[in-house]
Amino acid sequence: MTLSLAGRTAAPAPQPVLVRIGGFGGSVGLAAWLGAEAIDLLIDATHPYAARISANAAAAAALAQVPLLVLDRPAWVAVDGDRWTEVADTAAAVQALGTEPRRAFLALGRNELVPFTAAPQHFYLVRSVDPVEPPLAVPHAVYITRRGPFDEAEERELLAQHDIDVIVAKNSGGAATYGKIAAARSLGIPIIMLARPAWPQVPVSVPVVASVEEALVRLDHVLASEAARGV
Repeated sequence: MTLSLAGRTAAPAPQPVLVRIGGFGGSVGLAAWLGAEAIDLLIDATHPYAARISANAAAAAALAQVPLLVLDRPAWVAVDGDRWTEVADTAAAVQALGTEPRRAFLALGRNELVPFTAAPQHFYLVRSVDPVEPPLAVPHAVYITRRGPFDEAEERELLAQHDIDVIVAKNSGGAATYGKIAAARSLGIPIIMLARPAWPQVPVSVPVVASVEEALVRLDHVLASEAARGV
């Protein structure tokens, strides 16, 4: 088994399988790699906001005639007490912050922070796995370098410590990053939520699962089917 990482994190967490880091050169390059490595199954387990990578994976699987399994993590759904404003992108999130100074926790990737320099009146709390270099060109920002997951109690303490009054986040789904959502609810803090990008149309023949556990079950099934067919 090979785990492919894009290479955006300088020091990825250790993994118990072979890790490949870096791009493939689009769908054609990925298809060539699948063939060269005699891959039996391609699992698209990319982040819900990595729509381009998912599109390349689907195209590559078709080109290489390799079975594809898609892990589509369900989005979070607002419940009683949540105060969400959904926006299309980071530019819209900046607008949603308004003109009056606020104290914002930017729960986003490092590559999505630059638009917030257009609103330097706000205080920004930025947490990332790797340092933000260069720092944002704003007068009031605090940077925390840590790797999650973070539970609700930790997130509640962080938000209170920095007197945060708004969170900007992506609807990533899953349990690993839900702590901040639950903490915001308990503290009555509003969230500006970036909408998910449109996923490529997945053919009905491609199995789609909602969790890693379900993916493992499907993995065994697909590989057993391929073995039975002598593939």
